[in-house]
Amino acid sequence: MTMALPVKDVPDVEPVLERFDPFELQDTVSGDIRDPYPRLGELRRQHPVHSGPIDIGDGLPESDPNRPAPITVLGFDESVQVLRDNETYSSSVYEGIMGLVMGKTILQMDEPEHRLHRALVSPTFRSKVLERWEGDLVQRVVDELIDDFAADGSADLVQRLTFNFPVQVIAAILGLPRGDFPRFQRWTIELTSVAANWERGVAASEALRDYFAGVVEERRAKPADDLISDLVGMEVEGRGLDDEEIFSFLRLLLPAGVETTYRASGNLLYGLLTNPDQLRAVRENRSLLPVAFEEMIRWEPPVTVILRRAMVDTELAGVPVEKGADVGLLLGSANRDERKYEHPERFDIFRASRQSLGFGFGVHVCLGMHLARMETRVAMNTLLDRLSDLELAPAPGQDLHIKGMAFRSPIALPVTFVASR
Repeated sequence: MTMALPVKDVPDVEPVLERFDPFELQDTVSGDIRDPYPRLGELRRQHPVHSGPIDIGDGLPESDPNRPAPITVLGFDESVQVLRDNETYSSSVYEGIMGLVMGKTILQMDEPEHRLHRALVSPTFRSKVLERWEGDLVQRVVDELIDDFAADGSADLVQRLTFNFPVQVIAAILGLPRGDFPRFQRWTIELTSVAANWERGVAASEALRDYFAGVVEERRAKPADDLISDLVGMEVEGRGLDDEEIFSFLRLLLPAGVETTYRASGNLLYGLLTNPDQLRAVRENRSLLPVAFEEMIRWEPPVTVILRRAMVDTELAGVPVEKGADVGLLLGSANRDERKYEHPERFDIFRASRQSLGFGFGVHVCLGMHLARMETRVAMNTLLDRLSDLELAPAPGQDLHIKGMAFRSPIALPVTFVASR
């Protein structure tokens, strides 16, 4: 499968009249947690691995006395150890969480099943395909969104750019109509925030299934040059994917394609805009842009938590781990481990070491990370090319910050600028 998505098959780009406020659903970013890192740092310095419930900023969670004590991993090396060992620490924990609303996906699969199913979609994210999308699709979407506000001299970049362009890209890759984008955005956030509102998450899952059912039926009758058509024609171990398997893939790919880039691009802009000297350095030397992206993924990863389940009794950093224990890897904390990074709380594109766990590690490393890097690079380069004197411009009393726990991104990015073209 090497979908090329030729120019003629990219859905026509026309104005979207409806806009969806990403923070309309306030609980989707884990309530009002503004900065969990000071507390996580205290806990990490006590010990990189904790057994039993811990308070990370929103109160002590209830524990089930009939279940093994949960394990929280805060250190970098300890997180890598878990993610390397997919026999001791299983991804099947997601079956009882996201699996209930997404269906069975690669998120909850272990080897060798995971490798087989991941191979089905991984060709879509190869470099040659991404290069095609970069010019034919991503650049066009970003330019047209900036066209919509460039003459204004000011804009909220969350509302006008970072929240909008990733969903338009992933929906075009799937071959879905542009007019439905606002619905995808709402369903995506409702689905991924199922832990905050179970009934709403289930309703979003059912809505996506019903929506995709019509698209899949249409593609079976009349295949197009898009990812859904490719899924319809795929085979796993000599058999085609059934509808439920396709729906599960799509319920995972749509949110993954939207959330990661939306939050990553917002976090990068926040890091640069709040450090004008680094923004100026990137503007003057664009080779620093990939470096800045990797520092952002370390400093403020858009997704900060990965879960695993212990399959045997074991030990991690001297802490006993019982078989069946849920293991929470706090990647945001691991990425600020003082044992690995100097002044880890700083956003610093000039730091020596930028290796991080922002996209995970091991066999489950984020499938769409190269797409997220490419999309963010295009968006940032275009902003810097087209808007000079770019700087934050909060309203009186407006408190700009990154917010959330499991998912983190800025709530607003009001800026002023001078349009270059």
